[in-house]
Amino acid sequence: MSPDRAPYSHHSNQVGNLGLIALESCHDLGEKVDKWLINIREEITGEKQPETFLIKSRCPRFSNGEAKAIIDESVRGKDIYILVDVGNYSLTYNCMGLTNHMSPDDHFADLKRIISAIGGKAKRINVIMPFLYGGRQHKRSSRESLDCAAALQELVRLGVTDVITFDAHDARVSNAIPQNGFEDVHAYYQFMKAILHEIPDIKVDKDHMMMISPDEGGIHRNLYYSTLFGIDLGIFVKRRDYSVIVNGRNPIVAHEFIGSDVEGKDVLIIDDMLSSGDSLLDIATELKRRKARRVFAAVTYALFTDGTDMFEKFYQEGKIDKIFATNLTYRRPELADKPWFVEVDMSKYIAKIVDSLNYDESISGLLSPGKRIMNLMERHNNGEEI
Repeated sequence: MSPDRAPYSHHSNQVGNLGLIALESCHDLGEKVDKWLINIREEITGEKQPETFLIKSRCPRFSNGEAKAIIDESVRGKDIYILVDVGNYSLTYNCMGLTNHMSPDDHFADLKRIISAIGGKAKRINVIMPFLYGGRQHKRSSRESLDCAAALQELVRLGVTDVITFDAHDARVSNAIPQNGFEDVHAYYQFMKAILHEIPDIKVDKDHMMMISPDEGGIHRNLYYSTLFGIDLGIFVKRRDYSVIVNGRNPIVAHEFIGSDVEGKDVLIIDDMLSSGDSLLDIATELKRRKARRVFAAVTYALFTDGTDMFEKFYQEGKIDKIFATNLTYRRPELADKPWFVEVDMSKYIAKIVDSLNYDESISGLLSPGKRIMNLMERHNNGEEI
């Protein structure tokens, strides 16, 4: 029996019959979550579950690029969980004879169409949006838009009760919807499990390992492991040129390191997103210059916006050893064959969260995995296979 769920009873607090809608952008992940939900519930109840919790839906487009949402099954009275990947740029559509790649704006529009198609007939609507739409534009520093806050408020107006995201760029954006649920989930346990499995000789202690934050904003992610394992934390401070804007951002002039000596130690860099990867490569170069033993990185979203060639080069030169990334957003297909890339599957974790929320149970145990991580470390230290 799963330790995260108690046995179901005839007096359970199930919000409504479970319904899972996976938009095309999140089709593969949705199927994995669906299989885990069936397995989890059959293990707990000992009873046969439905063949699927997935509800068929689609968003066809007209020849001028307009679209509509169609839900092919009843959603009346159900507790609906909609999965969407706004970062999936692999999908295309026809517009006036031209082939367009779907942008985050297109995916968010399809999400709203699906919610509109539900038509208020569901018992509750929850959105699972791992890559938070507009999350990179989460604060206003001049006369700028507040995309993420506006998007969250729009979802609430459409009837969404809870938004579940992973490793938000800044979770304080939840202040935009203070009376609604906003869960910012992290992959701390899943990352450590993958790291211990892929690198069995790694020693997680103060003498052999160090956490490295790539910037000021990522301190809390790296501090979590640093505090949990009692190992040192270093940080790179970005110096930017605020006189120009390149690709929507002020370019980085230099990375300056603050921290203790990394010589001879394995270093682990945790971040929410790998975009072009230039910053990570610069940091890896500096760490190797300081004689770090091995350089590992774990990112929630591996975008590789400029391709993977430079990472391949750095791997061949021994400047970077492994990059761990979740399957919460679209990954370039060529990454599957890269010896330095490790995919971290999050589908079981999502299924456990959905299962608990559907029965109106606390998910605090799932969101605070410290005890489970330490149990994992104990098994690793005892030589058990992870």
